[in-house]
Amino acid sequence: MNKFFNRKVEELTSKQRWIALIVLSVSLFVIVMDMTILIMALPDLIQDIKPSAAQQLWIVDIYSLVLAGFIIPMSVLADKWGRKKALLTGFFLFGLTSVLIIFAKSPEHVIILRFFLGFAGALIMPTTLSMIRTIFSNPKERATALAVWAVVSGLGSALGPIIGGLLLEYFSWQSTFLINIPFAAFAVVAGSFLLPEVKVKSGRWDIVGTVLSIIGMLGLVWSIKEFSKEGITDTTLWIVGIAAVILLTIFVIKNIRSSQPMLDVRLFKNRGFSSGILAAFMSMFSMAAVILLVSQWLQTVEGLSPFNAGLHLLPMAGGSLLFSPVAPSLAARFGPKLILPLGIATAGIGFLIIYFAGHPLEYSTLLIALILIGAGTAALALATTLIMIGTPVEKAGNASAMEEIMYDLGNVFGIAVLGSVASNLYRSHLNIEQFVTAGLERQLADISNESIAGAIEVANMLGLSELSEAAFTAFNDSFATTALIGGLIMIGSAITIYILILKSLDITKEETQKTH
Repeated sequence: MNKFFNRKVEELTSKQRWIALIVLSVSLFVIVMDMTILIMALPDLIQDIKPSAAQQLWIVDIYSLVLAGFIIPMSVLADKWGRKKALLTGFFLFGLTSVLIIFAKSPEHVIILRFFLGFAGALIMPTTLSMIRTIFSNPKERATALAVWAVVSGLGSALGPIIGGLLLEYFSWQSTFLINIPFAAFAVVAGSFLLPEVKVKSGRWDIVGTVLSIIGMLGLVWSIKEFSKEGITDTTLWIVGIAAVILLTIFVIKNIRSSQPMLDVRLFKNRGFSSGILAAFMSMFSMAAVILLVSQWLQTVEGLSPFNAGLHLLPMAGGSLLFSPVAPSLAARFGPKLILPLGIATAGIGFLIIYFAGHPLEYSTLLIALILIGAGTAALALATTLIMIGTPVEKAGNASAMEEIMYDLGNVFGIAVLGSVASNLYRSHLNIEQFVTAGLERQLADISNESIAGAIEVANMLGLSELSEAAFTAFNDSFATTALIGGLIMIGSAITIYILILKSLDITKEETQKTH
């Protein structure tokens, strides 16, 4: 029995390597799913425990933020302690925390639980990718394995709202947490027998650096969120934001000067690595807010149930599932310099369609956009390959941690920045003061001005059809404009990545990456 728990990488047969990939993929799926599944549960959660607008943002964002903050120190811990031990421990904590949602009765309780889920996820996320880098030493096999990893990541993100909608059709919002438990149990049991143990020499555990990175990212995201509410003239927010940037800068400089850095930023010397990192961050930055707005549009404007809204998001998952398996082979034939930017630009075109054909937006238009967005994100499998192809085995934990940070921060900043832009545009288009002048109470006006869900609730309560119609139009226009911004960001990122990637880069061959 002991030989299963302490299996070495070199002892794995070809079949066992691919079985290990299945376990790692399931591990990844539940973590990524948890980033988006709660989106569908928000309306029920809001009705039940009544969080404020700020608390709603924290409930959504704290998971990704904490995951990003702890992912670097946890990747170093996994390298030293053992990546298998870290993965299984992370899943045990993930499942245990998910059980505790039964006892959550307030917004603060949910935020705390999401915090601990993010901490557990930080043990899991970098470990899955770094183990793939170690298990698959053959470049061609590794490219295929990384493509599978990226497909699962994309599917987890896309299917999260769908699974959430299905659960909410029959159960309460707590079910979107409880669904984690069987996945966690499978990962712990199967991983104990099927995964090899991997320990490598990596960066030094740096408590000061950990504190700098966590406080810096928390401060930066908090200030951005508050700017959207209080305006850019708030002195306190500027102080917090600038202080956060300074802390993060000190963290980076500290790692540059260290002989054993927690975060080896010298990996960015590789242009392929930098291109993959940029693709991960900018794509998630644009997609996170737009997917959130799509979910809200389907449930509020179209009036669909959570489950039906999830089904209407399937074309995006279908586009990703259809094109992800062929992306590596296309890149092997035509080169990643062409295929990766082309995929990102395709997703950008999907966003632009929402803007140019979205006044008013119809689902037939959204359908085409979702397929293109899903197809475009398939190219992100190449981003992962570019990040890992030139990374030494001993730096795989660092590289995977940096990629996950980009995905997570892209998600957080996308919702914080573009979500705030969409909210401000909604309020601007709604022009609630016209209804106040007509006799609407200020308190009800503030509720209507906060979100389209609030406006519809007030309109239904007062029988004020003019308010609901104005809210629908305002939300449509704000959604379309936000999609335009997201699309332009994607197109600009595609151009930048095309310039960065060397034409000679071949994903089927091993690169030698020097970081010292």
